[in-house]
Amino acid sequence: MNRAELVEKIASSVGLSKAQADTALAATLDAVKKELGGGGSVSLVGFGTFSVSKRAARKGKNPRTGETIKIAARKVPKFSAGKELKMIANGEKKAGAPKAAASKKAAPKKAAAKGKKK
Repeated sequence: MNRAELVEKIASSVGLSKAQADTALAATLDAVKKELGGGGSVSLVGFGTFSVSKRAARKGKNPRTGETIKIAARKVPKFSAGKELKMIANGEKKAGAPKAAASKKAAPKKAAAKGKKK
């Protein structure tokens, strides 16, 4: 699935226009990028965690010449799948429809009747 297909899926499942869905996706990805750029992490319960991992300096070989080269230490983005996502990927669970944002407040619970039974 590419970005255009993802935007189309989001738009149809939530009832947004493609432009609105694309804007929402862009804003989500931008927020994740900014958080990772600052060294933080983003955890989405049931889906997974995006984080930054440190990769140590190491030696490598130039495949063309066989010469040993130094590879500098660097930070790399990392994704760890959550339990629910792993279960879906392994066919142990089916992916459900996305839950729409609750626009209504939960109905207040009715007080128990205080009448005596006869």
